[in-house]
Amino acid sequence: MSGKLSREEYRKQKDLEAARKAGTAPAARDEEGREINPHIPQYISEAPWYINDGHASLKHQKAPRDDDRFTDEWYQRGQRAGPAATKYRKGACENCGAATHRTKDCVERPRKKGAKWTGKNIKEDEVVQRVEMDFDAKRDRWNGYDTTEHKKIYEEYEKVEEARRKLKESELDKQDAKAAAMASKMENNANEFGDSDNDDDDEEKYADKFDMPGQKVNPKTRTTIRNLRIREDRAKYLYNLDPNSAHYDPKTRSMRDNPLKDQDPSTLMYAGDNFQRYSGSTSDMANVQLFAWQAADKGSDVHLQANPTQAEMLHKKFNEKKAQQQDVNKESILAKYGGEEHLDAPARELLLAQTENYVEYSRSGRVLKGQEPVKAKSKYQEDVYINNHISVWGSFWADEKWGYKCCRSFLKMSYCTGTAGIEAQEASANILSST
Repeated sequence: MSGKLSREEYRKQKDLEAARKAGTAPAARDEEGREINPHIPQYISEAPWYINDGHASLKHQKAPRDDDRFTDEWYQRGQRAGPAATKYRKGACENCGAATHRTKDCVERPRKKGAKWTGKNIKEDEVVQRVEMDFDAKRDRWNGYDTTEHKKIYEEYEKVEEARRKLKESELDKQDAKAAAMASKMENNANEFGDSDNDDDDEEKYADKFDMPGQKVNPKTRTTIRNLRIREDRAKYLYNLDPNSAHYDPKTRSMRDNPLKDQDPSTLMYAGDNFQRYSGSTSDMANVQLFAWQAADKGSDVHLQANPTQAEMLHKKFNEKKAQQQDVNKESILAKYGGEEHLDAPARELLLAQTENYVEYSRSGRVLKGQEPVKAKSKYQEDVYINNHISVWGSFWADEKWGYKCCRSFLKMSYCTGTAGIEAQEASANILSST
């Protein structure tokens, strides 16, 4: 309540508060119709004078809700605001002509003559938004994600699964035909020679699954691990007893580095596991094996151990077809986009380091004869001198101070005095030294 109360009004107010606390009078209600606890102290229930509207309320005790400020909109990436301007506007980008960014922030291709001078091909202004986000939205890693993009992933996987199912069906049809032919052949053999041959084939078929003594076959990596060392072989850690030599791993029994680095590896009995692994035709064999595995996964009947000649020939044909396809792709790209003359250009060291232009320099670096090489230009301002200076700040250093080389002034943003300033400094230095 505003204003000073009389004695009678003050007494009535106190009686009403006592009645409300006793429960004989109804409690006061705020603007929204909710009851106010009469036992709340006055310094809490009354609003400050600068926001008091004369009504009983506890709204001033609650923090204002700012949920209305936050929206679900997101940045409009790659969109432009309306049609482009027909002529250059003052303060716009000098390169593309858009008024929403500066020239140094332009991401368009630098033009030979910008839109400021040509007035042509002025780009549209970008859509500049101010998206207000709450605490959770700022930390949501999926904020702004378009859910329709996830449907494309489902569609792509469905297409892949459909193609895989069709391929599997075709393979099963081929296998059924082969199985029928094999069954008839085995039946004929059984009638002629009995079932003893079939039993032998089964024994050979399942004998590969058992590990030999001292060996462990890993079916996932298709590698065989020898657990026992032949007793006639010397242990790897005994080739060099120096504790600082090649590291020996007792768990895997491997020594990758050469224990005798000061000797020729080709003359040694053992030069490390890496030397054995990458020497000779080991890498070629590994490439053929990798090709056989990949071809088998795609449905081809290729097995390096069963038919190594076939695998080698298929790998050779595959590399030839791959090289031909790369040449065809290269020719098609050059025919479509051009640029073949850039492929026939000389080496970069000839282009960048050597030239036929003769330039003669003095000891101080000044050009005496010929033309000085042109410096590469960039989109940023360079060699901009202020206050009549012909050098930048920091080009001179003396007495642990930086300054201008042209006038030897140590005051930044000072006016250049040229050689007169240098002579004045030298004269003052001579006077100080003489005194």
